[in-house]
Amino acid sequence: MRVPLSWLREYVDLPATETGRDVQAKLIAAGLEVETVEQLGDGLKGPLVVGKVLTIEELTEFKKPIRFCTVDVGQANGTGEPQELICGARNFAVGDKVVVVLPGAVLPGGFEISARKTYGRTSHGMICSSDELGMGDDGSKGIIVLPPQHEVGTDAIELLELVDEVLDIAVTPDRGYCLSLRGVAREAAIAYGVPLRDPALLDVPAPNEFGYPVEVSDPLGCDRFTARTVTGLDPEARSPIWLKRRLQKVGMRPISLTVDITNYVMMELGQPLHAYDRNLVQGAIGVRRAEPGEKLTTLDGVVRTLDAEDLLITDDRGPIGLAGVMGGANTEIADHEDEAGTTEVVIEAAHFDPVSIARTARRHKLASEASKRFERGVDPLAASAAAQRTVDLLVLLAGGTAEAGVTEVIAPSAPRTITIPANHPDKVAGVVYGRETVVRRLQEIGCDVYGQDRLIVTVPSWRPDLSDPNDLAEEVIRLEGYENLPSTLPKPPAGLGLTDRQRLHRRVGRALAGAGYVEALNYPFIGTEVLDQLGLAADDPRRTLVKLVNPLSDEEPAMRTTLLPGLLGALRRNDGRGSHDLALFETGLVFRPTGQEHTAERLPVDRRPTDEEVAGVNSALPRQPRRVAVVLAGAREQAGWWGKGRPADWADAVEAARTVAREAGVELTVRGDQHAPWHPGRCAALYVTVNGEETLVGHAGELHPRVIKALHLPERSCAMEVELDLLEQAGTGALQAPRISAFPVATQDVALVVSRDVPAADVEAALREGAGELLESIRLFDVYESEQLGEGHKSLAYALRFRADDRTLTVEEASAARDAAITLAGERTGAVLRGA
Repeated sequence: MRVPLSWLREYVDLPATETGRDVQAKLIAAGLEVETVEQLGDGLKGPLVVGKVLTIEELTEFKKPIRFCTVDVGQANGTGEPQELICGARNFAVGDKVVVVLPGAVLPGGFEISARKTYGRTSHGMICSSDELGMGDDGSKGIIVLPPQHEVGTDAIELLELVDEVLDIAVTPDRGYCLSLRGVAREAAIAYGVPLRDPALLDVPAPNEFGYPVEVSDPLGCDRFTARTVTGLDPEARSPIWLKRRLQKVGMRPISLTVDITNYVMMELGQPLHAYDRNLVQGAIGVRRAEPGEKLTTLDGVVRTLDAEDLLITDDRGPIGLAGVMGGANTEIADHEDEAGTTEVVIEAAHFDPVSIARTARRHKLASEASKRFERGVDPLAASAAAQRTVDLLVLLAGGTAEAGVTEVIAPSAPRTITIPANHPDKVAGVVYGRETVVRRLQEIGCDVYGQDRLIVTVPSWRPDLSDPNDLAEEVIRLEGYENLPSTLPKPPAGLGLTDRQRLHRRVGRALAGAGYVEALNYPFIGTEVLDQLGLAADDPRRTLVKLVNPLSDEEPAMRTTLLPGLLGALRRNDGRGSHDLALFETGLVFRPTGQEHTAERLPVDRRPTDEEVAGVNSALPRQPRRVAVVLAGAREQAGWWGKGRPADWADAVEAARTVAREAGVELTVRGDQHAPWHPGRCAALYVTVNGEETLVGHAGELHPRVIKALHLPERSCAMEVELDLLEQAGTGALQAPRISAFPVATQDVALVVSRDVPAADVEAALREGAGELLESIRLFDVYESEQLGEGHKSLAYALRFRADDRTLTVEEASAARDAAITLAGERTGAVLRGA
């Protein structure tokens, strides 16, 4: 909402020395978001005067039409002689009054005016357009043509009100009354402690039976409809300069006198109005819901197919307007330039249901100044005053006659009252205001207040946002000043710090960052297309999605079931922007429906929900395990003087999983697998032991070439994803620092021949168990295949490290432990000692 300071002063006696910045500070302290204060005419310097065009000479020897004009500017140029000017505009003629800027003047933006030679002539100044003077759009698309009554030589700076300050207020949805000068003036009056001259306090005639006939068939959608008629309008009457300038300052374009007046009253009182050409309205005006398939051509020339929930203004022919949003083209007011001007109008001032108007505006993608106000709440009692104000201006400016008939259709309603303890604002703010202060502040915003310890508050009609005691407490607090609230630190009870799950989450993030991975935070939304690109089978559980009722994007309407789509998208974007060596990770929730979900009951807001109610909501949710994933591409180790470097491969993805598992205090078991979207020959299944059972926790490896091609990823991209919650369950609690033995290690190497299809992880598990407590670590350091071993066999070489905490192991003890490990490996996997 743009508020000119000069207009605001008409309703509030602001101190003469107050600037726009001062008013801005006051209104911000009162809770309004005043974003900027625009200085209109900043840097403007005269002479800028009214001139009369005496002659026009068309210069035709140039590529574009140019006019050489002489203009009478009176004594403003010091000589009284006609001023010679060059102008390219075509929207004026000899005898017209125009705005002339003379040499020595400075226009907004620091543009200095001087005599200069152009098009073979010397131009001593310039004939001005509204844009050049910073006035905004006046609809002329050319220079300013003034009404003929203004005298030559008159100061145009004062005439056109070019110097002013405009406050730009971001009105929040709960303060719709501030979408008007009346509402902002009320706040300013309270802030300065001065009276308000309410522009809505007008003498309004009582409704009678002679008014224009109106039939409201939907009183829930329209609870008030006022109609007034004005006849005998001068079709040639034009909006005066002051009216146009005020509309321009608030950001509206002048159109025609009747339309300008309705817009002016809307900005003044906050009540949207509509004027119908009485000669084009057939029969009674009606208000009803649309019939399915009905059509209406709105003022913007668009033919709209109506919905059954749309509220319409109608006559005997059908729809003539989309109630509260935009009028219809079939009753449009003709402006003064048309051949047949409007001489009789019917003024509509109504109050519509905010929800209905908001839905209609969004359904038709047709936001208007009227709908913006109706959906935020309009004062229903201002309708008759707004209609009267419109009638008065039409009579004054267009020479019309107000008909005696006054129509008012009103649905019965009672004032809204709220009961509030007198000390409730004190409890909310933690400040003792006292009853007198509370009553005074509530009365300042327009409430009627009765009672002592318990106040009965009647809410003013223009404040639909006030509905409970906390709303009233907020009004008292903001008017007393948020800056006056004491600053106190909260005193929370002593807690236990982070949970084990939170600690694990943070340790995993730090470990991956330390390993060279960069965290990428992605939206938790996916679409089915990316699941197809990942090559997931039709029965893959990751295809069972939780669909959103109101998604941010129609292309991603569901919650993710895997972290990979978001991470791979980040990998693709970074690679496309020149970063080719990438290692990204993310931790977050995925959403896996179980099929047992149900519609949750709405929780109460007036009390704390019970444990049973909270449990009922939780039972309606899908399973939401926390996962961690990484993606890699390009070089894992950079080349340099230290070596050739190497590219990232599947082993790096597996090592990332081991890094995560170590933070949880568990050992991973790695086996070959086939699982989309990984390469069938380079995919590892990752297992841990949970409650004594081996459990799959994720996969790692190189992505399938088809997936890489479908997602436009770098070649040989790798990925890993594991379920962090399962790793936490497999852990043994808090990590224990390892004990460091002072005794030497005994190393035993063993090479075992096994069938090629035996996983190395099974052999390693058997060796670990067979070696017993003396085994400190085991490492696979060689895999060998040859004809000497026999077809279908391979050799696995392990380094076994043995150590005791209390003594130096003998060769016999280390060999016995090694032999026990080999024996158990032979029993479980058929392993045979190589060379035996």
